Amino acid sequence: MSLQLSDLYDGFRDPEAIRALALSIDKEAQKVGRELNIMEVCGGHTHTIMKYGLKQLLPDSIRFIHGPGCPVCIMPKERIDHAYILSQQENVILATLGDMIKVPGSRGSLQDARSGGADVRFVYSPLDVLKIAAENPDKTVIFFAIGFETTTPMTAALIDAALRRGIGNLLYHINHVTVPEVMKELIDSRDEHVDSYNNRIDAFIGPSHVSVITGAKIYEPFPRDYGRPVVVSGFEPVDVMEGVLMLTRQFAQGRCELEIQYRRSVTMEGNLNAQKLIDRYFEKRGLFKWRGLGNIPDSALKLRDEYAELDAEKVYEAVLPKEEIEDHKLCICGDILRGMADPTECRVFGTACKPSTPLGSCMVSSEGACAAYYKYGGLLP
Repeated sequence: MSLQLSDLYDGFRDPEAIRALALSIDKEAQKVGRELNIMEVCGGHTHTIMKYGLKQLLPDSIRFIHGPGCPVCIMPKERIDHAYILSQQENVILATLGDMIKVPGSRGSLQDARSGGADVRFVYSPLDVLKIAAENPDKTVIFFAIGFETTTPMTAALIDAALRRGIGNLLYHINHVTVPEVMKELIDSRDEHVDSYNNRIDAFIGPSHVSVITGAKIYEPFPRDYGRPVVVSGFEPVDVMEGVLMLTRQFAQGRCELEIQYRRSVTMEGNLNAQKLIDRYFEKRGLFKWRGLGNIPDSALKLRDEYAELDAEKVYEAVLPKEEIEDHKLCICGDILRGMADPTECRVFGTACKPSTPLGSCMVSSEGACAAYYKYGGLLP
């Protein structure tokens, strides 16, 4: 019997199972006797929580904090400007993943650039760029790479395949970011203007798709060094509820540990072949600015120096601006990502700031916390 798509989620959206987990969480929460603030790092978890009404099933003492795990949302305006400017260069084709189309920089979005005549193409997989480069040998094709550890192996595989095939007209603008560093930043900010100790993050739900690549081991420092337990959870509603139960039970039992809920795909070590491929082509970037959060050390990747001739940031260095661009003054996304505010506390939420006209990073992508509140919070027309 062949595998059906429904086989991947049947049972993980079962209402009875969800209600049973809610009752178990309530019992454990009563033993804890205080408020628990759980950050779901990934926007995929945020949308599951909002779409299936999981917040309404939990006791008032369980509070979700919506994290920065949306690769489009955290892209700063200056990096979007890089993509826009590169698309304007002579004989250039800019390719990127489709989520980037509407993200606004200070000069406009890539959709605006394409409307103005730039050759901007959106792909479902980085490997689709190989065909674009092969079919346009007289053009320079630039792949604007985005994503967390989940998509990084695909960019590395693209580089590897292009080198093996001798494709010489393909460059890369690398914007891959890493999860553990931003989690540390949220606990212990270096920003003198932000009292990060008021963020109230008690525990983390770790993203499972990242952990399939990296292994759950990347979260070991959080219970050990920061006193924050982590449960790596899947994205179905039963997964999320079980992850919350596991965390609540840890507090009820006085434990602080790293646990894996999503054992059907996640191991402690992860995909070692993917990790080796990433290490072959990438190394840590000293600083990377996260939209809404600022510059975070060692939180992103760049091409290794031996591949500098493939690095669009270096090849086009003369035309790419280096100045940082501030977010909209009315946007409180930084506070939302630190767990110090909810989207509905923003004065422009759902009015001036909507998915069609986003002012801040949390509304930019469908995975953003503000976008989730807008879509599932009864504000759609």
